[in-house]
This record gives sequence, structure tokens and C-alpha cells, in this order.
Amino acid sequence: MVKGGVMIQIAYPWELITVFLPFLIYYTLPKANQQAANALRVPFFEQLYQAFSNENTPNNGNTKSKLKYLLVLIWILMVISGSGIQWLGKPIALPQTGRDLFMTIDLSGSMQTPDMVVNGQAQTRIDVVKQVASQFIDNRNGDRLGLVLFGSRAYLQTPLTFDRKTVAQMLNDATLGIAGPQTAIGDALGLGIKQLIDHPKNSKAIILLTDGGNNSGVMEPLAAAKLAAQEHIKIYTIGLGAEQIAVPGMFGTQIINPSKDLDVDSLKQIAQLTGGEFFRAEDAASLANIYAQINQLEPIKSAEITIRPITPFYPWSLGLALILSFILILIKLRRS
Repeated sequence: MVKGGVMIQIAYPWELITVFLPFLIYYTLPKANQQAANALRVPFFEQLYQAFSNENTPNNGNTKSKLKYLLVLIWILMVISGSGIQWLGKPIALPQTGRDLFMTIDLSGSMQTPDMVVNGQAQTRIDVVKQVASQFIDNRNGDRLGLVLFGSRAYLQTPLTFDRKTVAQMLNDATLGIAGPQTAIGDALGLGIKQLIDHPKNSKAIILLTDGGNNSGVMEPLAAAKLAAQEHIKIYTIGLGAEQIAVPGMFGTQIINPSKDLDVDSLKQIAQLTGGEFFRAEDAASLANIYAQINQLEPIKSAEITIRPITPFYPWSLGLALILSFILILIKLRRS
């Protein structure tokens, strides 16, 4: 530990032992036989060697000694680079002032129904959800957001993250039918609960948006709601779809209910069991208003996260070793 709270850490301390490896090899292995019997003898070799290696210069011994020290220094720098020496900076506290929110979005085939009115024009449910939910995501500054997409099966699209842009992008890239044509509400809730179990209570919630009833999957929605209540996870449910639309037919215009499959009672029970709230969205304006209401959730301050910035040492040691290696090569080339 050094002054100011900065600490030096070695990731691979055993690597430092290798600094003695060249010396161990040099002093333990037998030296090569310079006067081998089978060696080719050239009468004038000594004269050539002295001429090209500058053996007769007075500073030759001193230069050789310096080169040995240079080699040793290069080796030490290489070992230091491999040992993973790094500086740990002063601890930095990151206060958490938001919530952990999981958005579970229905991608079943019925989300393609064009019964959501925007500026007097009908749009599909999924297109409106993407527009409104993206705005909601952008407003949740300080929250960790996650995304679960579900149809016949539930999939974790984005784990909890502070990166709101990524969550919004993953939602906008979602394609209808990718998770199957049916609606597995219970499995979607179970997947979201699983991701939130280990997080602080009273700061986590799930926002469930669907336009149908549970008709697929393994887990029952009410069983998932009871589990969420045990884990102090609030579930806000949003039932999506118009109550009635006019459809031209053979005998004139007919009024139909495109949301007849929406299980309002189950959504209300899920919200009630977990301390959440049920909302009904019949058009784009009401959906935006619902998300605005949820957006008013009071942030709850949770435990601080402490991080220490890490600065690795190897770029400097390895860079210096490379520079010294180039210098060594230049010296050798100049003497040859």
C-alpha cells in the first residue's frame, strides 16, 4: 500500500520466479566444448574473427559487459510484463439511487393487431409499444434495466444494466414471432424474478405488458406472482389493446373486440398479490400515460458500489523491453 490509497497488485506472482531462469541455465548446464575434435579447423579463422568482431579494440570488453547488462534488463522487463503488475487506484464509491426494473414484453402473434391509434392513424400494437417503451427507458436515468421478451417461450434479451441505449436498441430490434405465437406470461415473470432475487428488496420491480392470457409455458402466472411477493418484487401489469374497432364486412361495418383474449382478471390479481398496479392501455396516448405514471416511482437509495480503477503496468515495461531490444539489435548490426 502506498500513500494516497494506491496499491500495487501482482496478478501472477509466480511469474517473478522465472527471472532467475537464465542464470540457472547458465550456471548449471555444461558449457559447450569450444575445441571439439570434429570441428572444421581454418588456419586463418582467428585473424578473420578478430577483424570482424573488433576483439583488438580496447573498449571491447567493456562493451560486452554492457550488452550483458542490457540483456538482463530486457529479460527482467519481460518477466515484469508477464507477472501482471497493476496499480489499484483510490476506492471510488458509486451511489445507487434508482431501481432495478425488468420489462417483460409480449411478442406473440396478436401484437401485430393494428388497433392502436396514433395521430388518427392505426398502428400495430408492437410498433406503439416500441415507441412508448423506448421513451420510458430513456427517462429511467439511474435505474438498472433488463428486458425479457416472451411468446410461447420467455427469453432474457438483456440482463440488468445501466446502459439504457442498449436496452432500447434490443427492444427496437425485436421481431414478432421470434419467441413463438402463444403467450407464456408465467414463464416470463419467472425469468424476471430469477434475475432479481439477489438484489435489495424494495428497489426492484417488473413491468409486464401483454395483450392476451397465459396459454403456454410451464409456470402459472399466479404462482410466479406469489414467488415475486415473497421476494419483495412488485409487478406492474399492463393490458394492451383496444376495446372495440370497426371492421368493414359483407353486411356493412361491424364492431368487434380485438382484446377478447386479454385476461384482465389475472393481470389484476398479479398486481394485487405483489403490491403493484394494473393498467389498461387502449391506445398510444393511454399507454404513454401509464408509463409516465410508472416513471414517477420514487427512487430508493441502495447500498453503494465501490470500485478501484486498475492501471496495468505491462504497456510501459513491455514497451521499454522492445525499445531496448531494438537498440541491442542495432548495436550488433553496427559491430558486425
